[in-house]
Amino acid sequence: MIPLAGYLLVSAILFSIGLAGAVTRRNAIIVLIGIELMLNAANLNFIAFWRFSPNPEALSGVVFVLFSIAIAAAEAAVGLALIISIYRHRKTTDVEQMDSLKG
Repeated sequence: MIPLAGYLLVSAILFSIGLAGAVTRRNAIIVLIGIELMLNAANLNFIAFWRFSPNPEALSGVVFVLFSIAIAAAEAAVGLALIISIYRHRKTTDVEQMDSLKG
């Protein structure tokens, strides 16, 4: 059986990779992928703490993860819709060139 520290280590690594991708990249799609990795790391934390809790029969961690997955799916849909809309107007997905709200 893997201890809680193992799950937390994997979650921290996933979160670090997602944060590095979201902060250092200029492509908006890669930024969204980095945000999704960070959300998946949070989901892994929820499941790990739920599994190692004194009362794992309560299913509270699973409920949190299901809500988090639903929010992540909505975030990805809205984010991709915004990127497609900006790409149609600017012909680029470079975050540095998306600095004004003028149409």
